[in-house]
Amino acid sequence: MKLYPIQCGKFKLDGGAMFGVVPKTLWQKTNPADENNLIELGTRSLLVEDGKTLILTDCRLRHKQDEKFFGHYSLWGDDSLDNNLKKYGFVRDDITDVFLTHLHFDHCGGAIEWNDDKTGYRPAFKNAHFWSNENHWKWATEPNPREKASFLKENILPLQESGQLNFLPIPQNGNYGFAPDLKMDVIFVDGHTEKQMLPVIQYQEKTIVFAADLIPTVGHIPQVYVMGYDTRPLLTMEEKGKFLKQCVDNEYLLFFEHDAHHELASLKMTERGVRLDETSSMNNVFGY
Repeated sequence: MKLYPIQCGKFKLDGGAMFGVVPKTLWQKTNPADENNLIELGTRSLLVEDGKTLILTDCRLRHKQDEKFFGHYSLWGDDSLDNNLKKYGFVRDDITDVFLTHLHFDHCGGAIEWNDDKTGYRPAFKNAHFWSNENHWKWATEPNPREKASFLKENILPLQESGQLNFLPIPQNGNYGFAPDLKMDVIFVDGHTEKQMLPVIQYQEKTIVFAADLIPTVGHIPQVYVMGYDTRPLLTMEEKGKFLKQCVDNEYLLFFEHDAHHELASLKMTERGVRLDETSSMNNVFGY
């Protein structure tokens, strides 16, 4: 097995929205804002190569929407999914599975692309199985008013129409499940959105958790630092508290999807609760 960080592109969002009720004087220490109060974010995927299986977790935004839409998100930098796959010797057609933590546009937008004449849509990974779960699929296809703008039908419905969509089993007890087809553990959390899925990967005697939107950046590690986007913020805090303790007790490494500058972090217990121990990169930890 080998893991590769794939930075798919960078964007910006309002810092206040990203940190909810946390005062700016606190969150700007880790996530400095520009003159428009926007903070830098990434869309970093994780690629898992295991024999003939090539699993991509989440897959960025994609340019199906118009300029007005993307004008809200201040795209920056020159990273792209295709270029960073190529850096490791892969192309999109090599991907066998796309694990979608949830179906907000910045996590699944790259799964679907225009067809050649822009009259319809097709999977951007023609040889891949796409993985979600039944509860989240229903939540996304029958969206509540708060999340409706994040669940874009052109990103979601073509997945089912392609015949490539699959659902992972939801644990009957607790929030820790297993994806048998992908041979990985999965943590299910409901605070940000219904049944968000966090893959847990054993690699070189370490455990890596893809933190997705439970802990989007290093600045979101403290338990009460919860995004304004979360549909159930009190539940997020409860889920984060349990998860953070689990990370410290078991020495998990967090892999950040939205932190534009940090790939990995270890955690430690302090008098103020769980806090950042140190940040690192896949290259520094695993030597490539």
